[in-house]
Amino acid sequence: MPMNSTAYELLACIRERQPLVHHLTNWVTIYDCAQVVKSLGASPVMAHAREEVTDMAQIASALVLNIGTLTIELVEAMKLAAEAAGQKGIPVILDVCGAGATPLRDQKVLELLDSRRVSIIKGNASEIARVAGARVKTKGVDASEVESDLEELARGLAIERKATVVVTGAQDLVTDGHRFFRVNNGHAIMTAVVGTGCMATSVIGTFAAVEPDLCVAATAALAVYGVAAEVAAQKEIGPSAFKQSLFDSLYSLDQETIEARQSIER
Repeated sequence: MPMNSTAYELLACIRERQPLVHHLTNWVTIYDCAQVVKSLGASPVMAHAREEVTDMAQIASALVLNIGTLTIELVEAMKLAAEAAGQKGIPVILDVCGAGATPLRDQKVLELLDSRRVSIIKGNASEIARVAGARVKTKGVDASEVESDLEELARGLAIERKATVVVTGAQDLVTDGHRFFRVNNGHAIMTAVVGTGCMATSVIGTFAAVEPDLCVAATAALAVYGVAAEVAAQKEIGPSAFKQSLFDSLYSLDQETIEARQSIER
C-alpha cells in the first residue's frame, strides 16, 4: 500500500475499530496520553497494578510501555504485561524515556529488552543512541547531541532486537533495519510542551493496534500526529493552548488535510 494513502486509511480504521490500547506509562503525562488516544478514536486504558496487567493486556490490541517515571515495581509490572502481550501476539511499544540519563534507566531498559519481546523501540536521538550502545548522556528526558551516525545506530538496534526503531526529533526516523522512512511533519512549539514525546508513543501504539506492518504503522502515526500539530499551531497560541488545540485537531483531521500536508520520505 503506498505511503501517500496509508496514513489516512489507518486513521479511518482506528476510528472504525476503536482498539483498546493498554498503557503502563509516565505519571507526568498519563492524562495527555489517554486523551491523545481518545482523540484518535481509540480506547485507552491506564492499568499499572501487577495484579491486573496480565488480564488487561489479554483484551488489548496493543501495549504501550513508558519508563518516564521509573520505579522498580513498575518495570516488574511491565514485564508481566509484555509477557501476556506476547502470548496474545499484540505489539509492544517501549518508550525508552530518559535512557542515558542514569545507570538505573539504562539497566531497566536492557532488562525489558532482554527479557521480553518488544516490537517497537521509541526514543529521541540520545535515548536511542544510548540503547544502541553509544556513549551519550541524555539531559533528563530531553535529547542531547549525538555525534555518531544516528541512522546506522538505529538500523543496528533494529536488526539486533528484531524490532522497529523510532527516533523522534525535528525529522522523525523509522526503520526496521531494512527500510527507512523519514517524517518531516510537526512544529517547533512541540518542544515547549511537556508530554509531546509520550503522546507520540501512544499515537504509534494506536496505529500499531490496527496495522501489522509496524514500520508502516509508526510512520503513518508520526505523519498524522505531525500534521495535527501543524494545524493546531496555525493559531498564534502558547504551549498550553497548543496542547488543547492538538487534541481537537487530531479529533477532526480529514483525508484532504492529511494527504495535502503529510511529508514522508522513503
